[in-house]
Amino acid sequence: MNQNKKPQALYVHVPFCRSICFYCDFCHRFYQEKEADAWLQALQKEILHYFVNPELRTVYIGGGTPTALSAAQLDSLLRLLDPYTKNVREYTIEINPETLDENKASILAEHGISRASIGLQTADDKLLRKIGRHHTSADVAEAVRLLKDHGIDNISLDLMYSLPDQNMASLRESIRFALSLQPKHLSLYSLTVEENTVFGRKGITPLDEDTEADMYEEICRILPQAGYRQYEISNFALPGYESLHNLVYWHYEDFYGLSAGASGMEDHCRYDKPSNLSEYLNDPLKRDVIPLSKEDEMFETVMMGLRLKDGIFLQDFQNRFGMSFSQAFGAPAEKLLDEGKLQITDGKLKCADAYYHLLNSVLSDLLPV
Repeated sequence: MNQNKKPQALYVHVPFCRSICFYCDFCHRFYQEKEADAWLQALQKEILHYFVNPELRTVYIGGGTPTALSAAQLDSLLRLLDPYTKNVREYTIEINPETLDENKASILAEHGISRASIGLQTADDKLLRKIGRHHTSADVAEAVRLLKDHGIDNISLDLMYSLPDQNMASLRESIRFALSLQPKHLSLYSLTVEENTVFGRKGITPLDEDTEADMYEEICRILPQAGYRQYEISNFALPGYESLHNLVYWHYEDFYGLSAGASGMEDHCRYDKPSNLSEYLNDPLKRDVIPLSKEDEMFETVMMGLRLKDGIFLQDFQNRFGMSFSQAFGAPAEKLLDEGKLQITDGKLKCADAYYHLLNSVLSDLLPV
């Protein structure tokens, strides 16, 4: 990839929620109408200042909860982005089902949203309440119906496992329910408890490692049988419906990050926007910029690329950095290859299937001592 080209992917973070999930560690705050209006004005200033590429390939609106905005504010947000979305191949928005209605679904379709990522998490309504969700499984089915009625049928569902009190039967039922909605894509994430979340403050922990590993194995068994190919550690898709936007991250390409709580990567630098909304509103152009060395970029290219089931094309790595993978990582790389944890097949570097779920451990072995 030519690193001097303007990014072709844009992430916009909407930092508002109507309620706070007990496990959430993303930048968020309770929705307030006046604050959301001020945020839209700040976002407009940021977009115009940075001369965002009008020829974007993917746009992803995440959060928070983008659909926590009022219908009028959601329309205003999408109008801000309209000049940059004329030729996108994939235009995604995240949705909490209890915040979607007929009017908002119509607005999304009017502005060309082509893909929706809906937080199902679990089909167990009691467990949903335990993790701080304010919808039911029936609400998810209704959200899917609304979107499909408005021509948005590229739908991804998020599910979680290793939740408190969750068992294998509950997980299987959640997967069965998700499949009944015929999504094009499924993302499945194990619970991670951060200290500044409700769960963290209450001392709630995920299930034990063996149970979590068994659940992951079961997911990897069931979904391919239903026609979903695992293309990334946590992501499964019907053929042709892999997330184009997330592939930008996993291919370690540049992307814009706009709004409070967003991150981006441009021109050999990573940057973080303020996670404090008041700080962002005071100065929407503020960024914490982190220059990336060649060594940083080589390791992060491998770190992200090995998340993909297909791995990394070694010739692409050499073209990008002017040296081979083995030259870049030396003895640690040779050791992992000798141990069979990493494999080279058809010119691609992959994590061996037996170690795929242990990728973080494999990557730590790749770091110099």
